[in-house]
Amino acid sequence: MNAFITDLMNTDFLYWHWWLFSVVLFIIEVIVPGTFFLWMGVSALIVGALAALFPSMETSVELLIFSLFSVVSVVVWKKYQSKNPSKTDHPTLNQGGAQYIGRVIQLSRPIVNGFGKEKVGASFWTVRGLDANEGTKVKIIAVETTVLVVEPVDEPVT
Repeated sequence: MNAFITDLMNTDFLYWHWWLFSVVLFIIEVIVPGTFFLWMGVSALIVGALAALFPSMETSVELLIFSLFSVVSVVVWKKYQSKNPSKTDHPTLNQGGAQYIGRVIQLSRPIVNGFGKEKVGASFWTVRGLDANEGTKVKIIAVETTVLVVEPVDEPVT
């Protein structure tokens, strides 16, 4: 491993090596999305531009700059994303039953000993709540993995 690092440090990287490396990283980003490789590719482009402007820059300095830019850009992007989540017209997409919270349904089967089965949407769900007879109107108040938590209500079915 030490020989590899020594050889790498003694290799002269030209600006176009960095640009080619950035293209490879962009292709990887397309195949494995997640914006991680995108920022590494941008960092490689920047280092390539610096290598073109300063051709005498040593490889160790180029690798250091690439590493720093990569880490900083990924961290900054992740912080930005956490503070500014993407807006969507389907915020509960891929969250199972979260889309059903607040919906009032009429039980087609009773809830016995706190549990029952009910078809909601296109799927059958386990429902948990107070024992209730068939035909009782219940409101879905929470989702716990694959269980809809319900409570009896006097509202119309939605």
